This record gives sequence, structure tokens and C-alpha cells, in this order.
Amino acid sequence: MTGEVAVLGVGMHPWGKWGHRFVEYGVVAARAALADAGIGWQEVDSVVGASTVRGGYPGYVAGATFAKALGWQGARVASVYAACASGAQALDAARARILSGLAEVVLVVGADAAPKGFFRPAGGDRPDDPDWLRFRVLGATNPTYFGLYARRRMALYGDTPEDFAQVKVKNAALGALNPNARYRKRVTAEEVAASAVVADPLRLLDICATSDGGAAVVLADMEFARRHGVAEPVRIRAVSTVSPRYPNTVLDLPDIATDSAAGAEPAARTFRASIAHAAYEEAGVGPEDLSIAEVYDLSTALELQWYEDLGLCGEGEAAKLLREGATSLGGRIPVNVSGGLASFGEAVPAQAIAQVCELTWQLRGSAGDRQVAGAQVGITANQGLFGHGSSVVAVR
Repeated sequence: MTGEVAVLGVGMHPWGKWGHRFVEYGVVAARAALADAGIGWQEVDSVVGASTVRGGYPGYVAGATFAKALGWQGARVASVYAACASGAQALDAARARILSGLAEVVLVVGADAAPKGFFRPAGGDRPDDPDWLRFRVLGATNPTYFGLYARRRMALYGDTPEDFAQVKVKNAALGALNPNARYRKRVTAEEVAASAVVADPLRLLDICATSDGGAAVVLADMEFARRHGVAEPVRIRAVSTVSPRYPNTVLDLPDIATDSAAGAEPAARTFRASIAHAAYEEAGVGPEDLSIAEVYDLSTALELQWYEDLGLCGEGEAAKLLREGATSLGGRIPVNVSGGLASFGEAVPAQAIAQVCELTWQLRGSAGDRQVAGAQVGITANQGLFGHGSSVVAVR
């Protein structure tokens, strides 16, 4: 265990399609997090921004951009890009500064003004970029990958489109309770089944949208938190940012082939399972200790896969866990009580930070109608492109 840092404040800009610059969303979230922490901007030693990037091209300098928008005050700045894992990487960089003694208070911000429709690469030739290759060589958009993953689960474990639809039903019901969610309407399994086919077997309501939004977290060292009257804060106990191991024998986005296992035995765990395992090891907890999980539900089938990768159930048992109600509010291990990306959509640099915001509200007992009773330990899970793992363990 490397030590803990306090989550002193959290804040968000609601998700949607607002038509503004990403900086505006980040500033709203940052000011909300500072107010929640009860500190002023001048007290922040460092800012880490999760970078907004389009098609592999970093067009924005997020850390300094947010610092400038809040008002230059000399804070150290850093920018982090790891696609959907950017927020967790930014939290990890902030935590490292605190644990090393370089800072007492660090503001972490992520925000996006997402393009309309599904993500696609920008122009130009980038043959070293596996994401570019996936689009240009195969024509495999994100929904194509989501559909293939769903087909894999159907072939291996007998999952059905009806199981996938129930994930959306669950998450939409919870998103309806979340004032920060973009979609706040309950849906039925029949409505999911009646929505347009996008990548068979997945339909439009099985796949998350692209959204605008922002999220921010104020981290502090434990002594600073105590001096500010917060004796028992929510604490970050682990951040996992692992990469795959050779040979990687399970196809994962954006790669378009698996490694041969002829020369070496496969690792004991798949890449996705290793993300959570590293977080559990660092935090000194296991799946049996969890009160809540926020996972990366780019599609309904991918949420089911995370149940197994987090160790919430055995391989092939995710649909059974869902059907039993274990992952619903009031169940044994509620998953995505925020409403998940099903209710928010993707605001890429912000979403891993937003997951930590939800854990914080849950562990504080301030999540209102979404509250998980007696929540003590929570985990997040994301997967960034190019082999970026992302998992955060928070405790109270």
C-alpha cells in the first residue's frame, strides 16, 4: 500500500450537448469542487488536466488551459492524455505529487465538447496508431467493436439481447435520479428492442452517446484535510494504470489481432481483469469488500463483461448476476448507480473523474435517491485506448 490521499471536494458540469467550449465545462466543475472542498483557488498548489484530444491529435493544453481560465496564480500544471483512461491517469499524477510531498492540494479537471455522432479519426496517415488502423483498414467503428464483443459473449456464455437490454433498463432508471445525467428518462426492455439496429445484436439504446460535460476533484494530503476540519474524508487508496501483458490473447479495442501464444504461456488474467486486480492488491481489498462499482459501459454488453473482470462473479455468470438484481440499487453489489455512460454519454477526459465524483458522494452518504446504504468501499473501471488501464479504489 502506497498511502492514501483525501478527496476534499468534487464537482461536475451536467452532461449534455450544450454548444460551448470544453474549458467552460471544466471551470464550472472546478469551481464546484473547490466550493465543495471549502477552499479557495489560491490554495491549490497544482493542477492536472485530463486532455481533450480529437482523433489522436492533442489540440488542447488542458492543465494550463484550466489554470488560466481560473486565474493565473502560479500553480504547477500538467496535462495527461490516455483517451478514456485520462481522468484516472490525471488522478494518479495528482496523487503522486501529494504522496511525494511536492503538493498539499491538487485540482484534477477533465472536460469535453464532443463531436456529434460516433468518434472517428481525423484526417492524415498514422500507420503507427492502432486506432487509425482499425478505422481506416477495417472500417471498424466503435459500435462495430461493441457488437463483436456482444456476439462473443453470446457465443461463449449464452447471453441474449434481452440480457443486454436489461443493463440499459437498470442504468436508465438510475440516471433518471441523477441531476448531472444527460438522459433522465426510464426506458423499458421493449423500447430498447424497438430502437434502431446499430451493430447487430446491439441497438441504439444499447450504445452510449457522445456528450459535453466536465468533472473535477480536489485531492489533498491527509494532514491538510485534518487542518481544514475534515477528520474522516473519503480517501483514494489505489489507482491502477496497468498495461497488457504478452501474449494478449483476447481481442480488445483498438487492436485488430491477438498475439500468438505459441512462444509463451498467456498471462493468468486478461488485460481487463488485470486492471482491477492491481487496484485490489494496492488497496488491500478484494471484490468481496466492495459496496459499489462504477464501470465503463460504452455498451450494455461491455458492462456485463466488467462484472466478471472485477471479480463480482465467475466467468460467464454476469447475466445471471444481473437477472438476480445483484447489480441494481439495493442489490449485493450495485453497479453504475450514477446511471453510467448509458445515461451520461462520453465526455472522454471527464468520465473517469466523474466516476470518482459518484463514489465520493456515495461514500459520504450524500447521493440522495441513488444512495447505496452503508457504502464503505468503491471501485471504478475504465479502459483507455492503446493499452491504458484505469481503476480507482476509494474508501471511507
